[in-house]
Amino acid sequence: MAAPATTAPAPPGRRKSVTGTRRTVAFLFLLPALVLLGALVVYPIGYSLIRSFYNANGDGFAGFDNYKAIFTDDGIRTALKNNIIWVVFAPTLSTALGLVFAVLTERIRWGTAFKLVVFMPMAISMLAAGIIFRLVYDQDPDKGVANAVWVGVHDTFARSSAFPNAHPGRESPLKPDQGGFVTTAAVHAGQPVSLPLVGVAPDQMPDGAKPAVAAVSDPGKVTGSTWQDFTRGKGVGRLGAPDPSELGYDGMRIEAVKDGTVVASAEAAADGTFTLPAAADGAVLRLPASNFKQPYNGVDWLGPSLVTPAIIGSYIWMWAGFAMVLIAAGLAGVPRELLEAARVDGATEWQVFRKVTVPLLAPVLAVVTVTLMINVLKVFDLVYIIAPGSSQDDANVLALELYRKGFSEGQPGIASAIAVFLLLLVIPVMWFNVRRLRREERR
Repeated sequence: MAAPATTAPAPPGRRKSVTGTRRTVAFLFLLPALVLLGALVVYPIGYSLIRSFYNANGDGFAGFDNYKAIFTDDGIRTALKNNIIWVVFAPTLSTALGLVFAVLTERIRWGTAFKLVVFMPMAISMLAAGIIFRLVYDQDPDKGVANAVWVGVHDTFARSSAFPNAHPGRESPLKPDQGGFVTTAAVHAGQPVSLPLVGVAPDQMPDGAKPAVAAVSDPGKVTGSTWQDFTRGKGVGRLGAPDPSELGYDGMRIEAVKDGTVVASAEAAADGTFTLPAAADGAVLRLPASNFKQPYNGVDWLGPSLVTPAIIGSYIWMWAGFAMVLIAAGLAGVPRELLEAARVDGATEWQVFRKVTVPLLAPVLAVVTVTLMINVLKVFDLVYIIAPGSSQDDANVLALELYRKGFSEGQPGIASAIAVFLLLLVIPVMWFNVRRLRREERR
């Protein structure tokens, strides 16, 4: 009986050729990506590293002089200090705000809509966000939203003067005195006093102002009138006397002063008239400087002292939504029975949040914070667009200083050194992030 036929095993060489073919195909698929990676990442890094050891012209070896400039140049040191501020505060505040939003939106019915609104700034480019916040922080309250709100709150508690540009006109009985004005002669009871002023545009007069009238004599009191002594048109109106079209200085403060002491005071009515008691007899009348102080104009958000916090605020506006979405995704995976068990054991909501929710979200919070740290180390757009030229030096960061050295000041060697220094700062943070992600995958 013949032995059954057996299939001979494939020769080892054929197996190797199949494996080699697969490797070749995989390499060919990866080749375009490798070429782009080399052209856009590896080559620029290598060129920057080499260029950082040469002088501005690129024809002389400068050694470590360019790296020494990072720690000795005043502009670069300011940029380094601001980068530290950015790394400490921007990721921390963005993550904290995202955590608060993520936790609170789980308790409201319209949480999804709220998340959409908070995340929406992520759809805006840094350029557009910079232009938006340049307008938000404008010094003029009529343009800048931040100062419009700030001035509104201030004026609610501290009334601003309506007469910052008022001053005596021709043949006026007033003269300057410590930022205000005072009568040139003493006043007496029963003799009405006229205190005409000019310099306030009709549309800037108080809303409650009424047509001015002359004061009525009162034998036991000092009476008077203060008004805008100006009527449009050549030769129209009487100088030193109220005309029908002239308005009274509603709210103007008048003080009676004897020997440097205020003995009586009053505020003008809507028609400009005022009345002082008999104690004002023989005194001089003073319109104090508080009547003429310039209106409160808000905060100089983009000035040297506040420009960096203001720009960080715009960054938080953009990236808090990013943090919220990632943290909300992590929060969705938190076992609800743990939270309920803590509540059953008598823990308050704050204790549940602090001792249960936050520890369980610690890996997600770390990833979000580290990702934002990498992002802020390279921040450039917001600082370049929002900070005006007068305070750009105070808001300077390393990426902006790299741009200025390389393209504005003609020092490519120092710019390359800054680029390499930035890479060295980013690598440890990236390594920490990758290591944490791999640790999470093993779990």
